[in-house]
Amino acid sequence: MNNTLEKYFSLKDKVVLLTGACGGIGSELAKGLAGAGGTVAIADIAVEKGEALVKEMEGEGHKAFYLDISKMDSIKKCVDEVLEAFGRVDVLVNCAGINKREGFLDVEESTYDRMMNINLKGMFFITQEVVKRSMMKTGGKIINIGSYNTTSMLGGCSVYGATKSAVYALTRSMCIEWAKFNIQANCLAPGHILTPLTTVTWENPSRAEYLRQRISAGRPGTPEELVGITIMLTSHASDYVSGALFDVDGGALAGGQPWQYDTKY
Repeated sequence: MNNTLEKYFSLKDKVVLLTGACGGIGSELAKGLAGAGGTVAIADIAVEKGEALVKEMEGEGHKAFYLDISKMDSIKKCVDEVLEAFGRVDVLVNCAGINKREGFLDVEESTYDRMMNINLKGMFFITQEVVKRSMMKTGGKIINIGSYNTTSMLGGCSVYGATKSAVYALTRSMCIEWAKFNIQANCLAPGHILTPLTTVTWENPSRAEYLRQRISAGRPGTPEELVGITIMLTSHASDYVSGALFDVDGGALAGGQPWQYDTKY
């Protein structure tokens, strides 16, 4: 069994560039990818947290890099430094993203621009840099982090939802344009995951009950529950998987909690 698992799921000798690596989801993905044998380039604006995260990760060779995903010069410099340190990028995980929950009519231009720049424009151009300078020569895997809002919607998430829907659209473009370079691109869409940033939602009684009724599992997910699917999408196990959307949502999109129905069980 060990040989089979290593053949399909090992990330040994793979260089992984992970953006937004210090967030609640990103940090767990970093540790999981390192545990699967990957050498992880931690890219985040919070570089001191990145350096602390490196010390928690299994294996050797991991390194933290400063990245302000909203700025083109920072994107180019980060990719320069990663390629200088490791020589190539085999896997790119685009996890950097922000949200501000407010009504459609309340959104100001500065908020709109900031979310678009980080969630969409930054993801677009760092992927372009990595593909041009590394993956089009060697092939690779791209995992773009979407959201429940990629295909469904909650009130107060208009701009965020628009960016996450666009992330999946760009994923499909990456799939069809870069297959000739042996690049597979997929979109991983977490459902309602409990992180430090979403704690305020889950501590709100009315919102928490609303969400539980819409999740078949009846509870929030954890960042750790995204690790397995991420390893699959970054490994040889997904060599013929591209352009797909993977919802990890506890059954939310399937229909949530059932209504009352007749059953012996």
